[in-house]
Amino acid sequence: MWLKWRSVHLLQWRRVTSSSSSSFQQIKNLEDVASLYQDLSRHPNLSSAYVGPDVTTQYGGKYCNLYTEWAQRDLDRNEQVKFCRQYIVFHDNNTIVYSGPCGNSCEIKGELLSRESPSGALKAVLRDTTNAKGVNTQFLEVSGAGRFPFYSWIFSYVFIIDQFGCVSWSHSESHILYIAEKKRPKTESFFQPEVKNLKEALSGEDGAQKPIKGDQFLLYEDWGEGLVSKSVPVLCVMDIESGNISVLEGIPDYVSPGQAFWSPDDTGVVFVGWWHAPFRLGLKFCPNRRSALFFVDLTGGKCEMLSEDQASVFSPRLSPDKCRIIYLKCQQFGPHQQCCQLLMYDWYTKVTSIVVDIVNRSVAGQFTGIYATLLASYCWSADSRRVVIDAVQRSQQSLFVVDTMSGTVTPLQWQHPPGSWKLLTIDRDLLVTNYSTPNRPPTIKVGFLPAAGQEEDITWVSLEDDNDAYNIDWCCKIHQPPKEQENPEYPGLDFESIFLRPQNISPNSKVPLVVFPHGGPHSAFVSEWLLFPAVMCSMGLAVLLVNYRGSVGFGQDNILSLPKNVGDQDVKDVQFAVQQVLEEESLDPERVIVFGGSHGGFLACHLVGQYPGFYKAGVVRNPVTNLLSMFGSTDIPDWCLVESGNPYAYPAVPDAAEYGEMLRKSPIRYVSQVKTPMLLMLGEDDQRVPNKQGVEYYRALRAHDVPVRVLWYPGNNHSLAKVDAESDCFMNAAMWIKKHLI
Repeated sequence: MWLKWRSVHLLQWRRVTSSSSSSFQQIKNLEDVASLYQDLSRHPNLSSAYVGPDVTTQYGGKYCNLYTEWAQRDLDRNEQVKFCRQYIVFHDNNTIVYSGPCGNSCEIKGELLSRESPSGALKAVLRDTTNAKGVNTQFLEVSGAGRFPFYSWIFSYVFIIDQFGCVSWSHSESHILYIAEKKRPKTESFFQPEVKNLKEALSGEDGAQKPIKGDQFLLYEDWGEGLVSKSVPVLCVMDIESGNISVLEGIPDYVSPGQAFWSPDDTGVVFVGWWHAPFRLGLKFCPNRRSALFFVDLTGGKCEMLSEDQASVFSPRLSPDKCRIIYLKCQQFGPHQQCCQLLMYDWYTKVTSIVVDIVNRSVAGQFTGIYATLLASYCWSADSRRVVIDAVQRSQQSLFVVDTMSGTVTPLQWQHPPGSWKLLTIDRDLLVTNYSTPNRPPTIKVGFLPAAGQEEDITWVSLEDDNDAYNIDWCCKIHQPPKEQENPEYPGLDFESIFLRPQNISPNSKVPLVVFPHGGPHSAFVSEWLLFPAVMCSMGLAVLLVNYRGSVGFGQDNILSLPKNVGDQDVKDVQFAVQQVLEEESLDPERVIVFGGSHGGFLACHLVGQYPGFYKAGVVRNPVTNLLSMFGSTDIPDWCLVESGNPYAYPAVPDAAEYGEMLRKSPIRYVSQVKTPMLLMLGEDDQRVPNKQGVEYYRALRAHDVPVRVLWYPGNNHSLAKVDAESDCFMNAAMWIKKHLI
């Protein structure tokens, strides 16, 4: 059923008409497209939230302040602008009596990470500054009511990436734990003159750290895409009173620590350790790396392992009563994103139990499993029994309450509008969420967690007026592959797509269709606000976001069905979804465009090769084009083997048959059949899918006289997420579509 909302388009003059000639031509001026993109890109995204302490008024009522952080694209300044908003929430511990904004938004400058102390009395902020000489430095600022800010300079760069990053207060609020890159020894040339520096010359002392000759150009492995220059993280502790910083000892030298927090009695630190022996593999978006939960005792320097060591564990969270730790676990290697187990470790009995197990098959209307790389920083209920999670469920992002004692999983927003619900935090049972749909930008909703057994009765309150819905209709479509396309090892699997189209289009209009297969391949589109599809619909284009078999959110069997079948099962799924939507909707089959990045680009290149002439234009961002040549140059060589159907192990070197299989799965195999004009967008610093993949495909297309254009983005990695690159990608895609559809 179509989901229709009150339609008050912010850009009324661009409203799509019912002309049967071509809705796309309604916005054919690129200046208008640029203006439309700029307007829609101004919608900010909610990134984090913190609930302040309860305050009791003189009349007995209670209120708390809610601090939120947002990010917004600023095309004029060419940057992502961070700003904060504060709200006030009056409540009676169960119901929100009144809520609303408190003051104006305020831009945040130079702030990398911030954390309130457990009592809310103090705040630690990691700041980044640039001095007059252009040198970047970081310092940790601690402040509080009636306290003059205290600053401590950081001499090793601190990790702010989710895989490692943390700033954690001790329960006594006397120390702060953080993770920084280990300082490397000084090096120099073999031919560097033996001259003491001025300080040494005046003091007559020899330097304590004499530079090492021969290591000037030594390779330091990093953790790959998105973690470049992040190599050896160390746990650091700052004493609030003295400002002294110490590096914790006792960490095994074969692991990199991250996601750390203080043990219940402040006598040690709990952390996740990722094995970096025998060598590092790309970690970002790859939670399937070998890791374990560790505890290092600060009093004795002993480090012990709290979990098994032949799997991947991540995202540990300590309960409010400081008795239990929950964390996620998945298999080592295999598909990068998998269905996870939710485990619980009892601090005092030392017993580990499975709270939520892997779900193999998706059953309509039932919980399909946990697919996440991180839990919310605060996800426990006040009674330390229940945990709130958000998880991809087919083509939705939904909230669930997990009873850690019984393992019961209960939906939290069952009676509320579908869309994407993401948990930001829960404090004293006050839930703070980020809610959006394909036609509504993100907004903040809060509500109190009901008593156990009554979770479905939750009442949500918007802290600001809900964003008006754009003139976009959307729905989720279910696709059942034909019998000849069934996977014999995993029969009976279906998949979904999210279909968006402009409103107010007459039944006789034939709208062009843009087909988006997602990347991964083990990820998913959910029914949330996405900038590119929203702008395209506002231009008069229909959009199909395809969650082919192999996507997360449909059960572990769905994920496992794709390895060794890439380039075939996923390609046929996308084409089947396209053919089905062309039959069901008022679309123009002669004007279909394919748009994809990473594995979505892999699929786009396959589609234009396996279905010659069907797609009138193709746009790909950092596409995988040749698994064989990618294997030796990517930060994730295991991906190339696993997805082509071969197991991966560190010592493994592919044989001729395995190399041949990688080539047979690659879209470059079909390049001689391509007739579709192709636009390629490549990041100069991409380590995940090195840009030579795109260059190789570009040369092959040129050799076969296929129209092709390449855009090269310096300083951009795999995501092409810098503001200027992202906006240029969209405008060039719009030009390419306009050129080949009109």
